[in-house]
Amino acid sequence: MFVRERMTKHPVTITPETSLHDALRIMREEKVRRLPVLSRQGKLVGIVLERDLLYASPSPATSLSVYELNYLVAKITIADLMTREVITVEEDCPLEEAARIMSDNGISGLPVVRGDILVGMITESDLFRIFLELLGARTWGLRVTIQVPDQQGFLAKLAGMVAAEGGNFVSLGTFWAEDPVDREIVFKVQDISREQMETILQALPVECVDIRETS
Repeated sequence: MFVRERMTKHPVTITPETSLHDALRIMREEKVRRLPVLSRQGKLVGIVLERDLLYASPSPATSLSVYELNYLVAKITIADLMTREVITVEEDCPLEEAARIMSDNGISGLPVVRGDILVGMITESDLFRIFLELLGARTWGLRVTIQVPDQQGFLAKLAGMVAAEGGNFVSLGTFWAEDPVDREIVFKVQDISREQMETILQALPVECVDIRETS
């Protein structure tokens, strides 16, 4: 799966000349927490986060008058606040690579570009929804967590035994266990009973961590 399949296309943007007040208003109206900044030529030149705008807003404890505050804030533009060195990804970037880039750099969203042109945004909210889909969080089934040695051919054997009992995989994910020589596998299956699943697991070299029906 690639970024282009799950990114927000045609994201809301602003220019360096946009005022602080207008940027905050746009964020609230569009319910976004970050805004790519485009030049007059349509090229990506920066990005501004909600927290950047809030930090730049005056504190209620200030001794300035309302008139002084309004005058000073009106002079602040996005050019004064935006991050100019923007980390981006391209449309054909794998989703897991985009997630790694976000995690490694401590950021929550990435502009998606085609050359110098902005074509979308991929955010941590998008990745969270993909995680729910990956583990079948909104689909009924028998959810099973097992711990197994990291060995070749195990998944093929498990899938064959489940299919032989008439079961159908809804989702499957593999993770490193606490012991680095083991893997933890979480999967959800339908059309198979708990008793059938337990019988399958008893015939395999696995430790059953958890098994439950979920919706």
